[in-house]
Amino acid sequence: MQFPRSTPVLFHFRSLASIGRIDAMGITPQQFKQLEQRLGKSGRSAAPVLERTAPASLAVHRTILGLDPSLRGTGFGVIRLSKPVPQALAYGTIACSPHWERSRCLVKIVQELRVVLREHSPSVCVVEGLFYAQNLQTALIMGEARGAALSAVAEAGLEIYEIAPRKVKQAIVGYGAAQKLAVAKMVQRMLRLRDLPAPDAADALALALAHAQEQGRYALTSPRKV
Repeated sequence: MQFPRSTPVLFHFRSLASIGRIDAMGITPQQFKQLEQRLGKSGRSAAPVLERTAPASLAVHRTILGLDPSLRGTGFGVIRLSKPVPQALAYGTIACSPHWERSRCLVKIVQELRVVLREHSPSVCVVEGLFYAQNLQTALIMGEARGAALSAVAEAGLEIYEIAPRKVKQAIVGYGAAQKLAVAKMVQRMLRLRDLPAPDAADALALALAHAQEQGRYALTSPRKV
């Protein structure tokens, strides 16, 4: 069978080949046609894959809560993104007496965090990632405190992410094995605080700052969501 030499027939074979390529790309012919029309009108190539913006799965949050859970001293820090530097809205340590029962400490953690959440309305929480404790009893107690803190945050409807301690130190100090004092001094400098924050509060503020930095970096993967 012979086809006349005409443009419609050639276009027909070209369209069939395009459909095969479209199937391999995983888009519909209609979507491919719309893409061709946009590129034809603009005369420009497609945008680069990497942009200096947060990935679509990571919304840009302006008020960030950092959290360093511990049964006797849970550190918290709330920052607001502003120029020229972020602003520390609140930070401190939820301290519990060593003579208190664990249950009483857990209740206080939940109650104090509810107050912080209500007063400052953060939209995201960043918690220190899990670590490996040599002592099983210590790991269980830390898990209880972490669970109490996260339940209060989740109750408020916040997104929760976690960052490994080493990555936080790398982001703030530039050295993954930095000491707590070095982290506290750098946090004081970055937030222009008058006084040096307490160790647990400094760690919490460092978590919030690290997350703020992550929002504006080139990123191929999103931070781990809890």
